[in-house]
Amino acid sequence: MTNALQAKSKFGFVDGSVKRPAPSSMEESAWIKRNSMVISWIFNTLHPTLHDSVAYFVTAHEMWNDLEERFSQGNAPRIHQLKTEMVNTLQQGLTISAYYTKLKGIWDELSTYSQIPACTCGSAKAFAVEREKEKVH
Repeated sequence: MTNALQAKSKFGFVDGSVKRPAPSSMEESAWIKRNSMVISWIFNTLHPTLHDSVAYFVTAHEMWNDLEERFSQGNAPRIHQLKTEMVNTLQQGLTISAYYTKLKGIWDELSTYSQIPACTCGSAKAFAVEREKEKVH
C-alpha cells in the first residue's frame, strides 16, 4: 500500500505531511477530493470485515494511524517462528539458488519487523553491517 501511495504521490495524505488547507480556500476542494480518493483506495484494500471499523474516518491520516496502531503491534510469535525456521533450514536437496532464495525470504520478512533507527552519528551503518554478518550464523 505504501508503494502504491508513493507512486501516485499521495503518501503525504496518510503520513500527515499534506496538511488540509484553510477552510474556504481555493485549495481545500482539491485536498478534500484527493483525501477522499486515498480513503477509498485504503478502504477497498481492506478485508470486508474491517470496513465497519474504518468507515467513519474523515481523513486518510486518521484512518492510516488507526490501522497502523491496530496492526503494527509487533509480532513476537511470528518473529520467533521465522528465526526457528531459519535455524532449521537445511539445503538438503535444494539447489544453491533455491536454498539462498528460501533464506533470503526469511531474512526479508524478519527485516520488516525490525527497523534500524535513523541517526547521524554513523552507528546505524555499523548496526546494518553487523546485521548482515549475523545472517551467516
